[in-house]
Amino acid sequence: MDKKKSLLLLATTAAVTLAYNALKPVKSKVKVIEPFDIDRYLGKWYEIARLDFKWEKGLSQVTATYNKNDDGSIAVNNQGFHDHKNKWKQSIGKAKFKDSQKKGALKVSFFGPFYSGYHIVKLDQNYQYALVFGDNLDYMWILSREKNIPDEVKLAYLEYARKSGYAIENLVWTQQD
Repeated sequence: MDKKKSLLLLATTAAVTLAYNALKPVKSKVKVIEPFDIDRYLGKWYEIARLDFKWEKGLSQVTATYNKNDDGSIAVNNQGFHDHKNKWKQSIGKAKFKDSQKKGALKVSFFGPFYSGYHIVKLDQNYQYALVFGDNLDYMWILSREKNIPDEVKLAYLEYARKSGYAIENLVWTQQD
């Protein structure tokens, strides 16, 4: 095979691999809440803590609001205040159930066809406090319907996250003024 054909084959293989990884279904081995009731989960949640990442870096007063879309998907509205820039930042996305609507396993997209896992792994019976894992150990959130969370819930969620392999010492505790 000549050099041009080898380069073309290599480039094609790389493009196919990238496309597959970008478009493959969201997978996770974490145990999610089941049974799950999306209607009870909808509404506004305050971020209590997160493993920091690019979009949320420097944000306080972070909230996530979930509403049903007409097509059955979930509208996602994430907002936070960027303290150093002194302005609000917003990201609008959409979520779909990964499998059954009775499981707390969703996939969320803020960028067209690219989805990330959103796995609700802990949730109190009144749908007031939630622990959410992403697809890997880089993404984790503790959420509450109020701007704070009881210590016993926080400690139980932290212990579960630690046992699940998350670096809880790296959590950012969100200021909710």
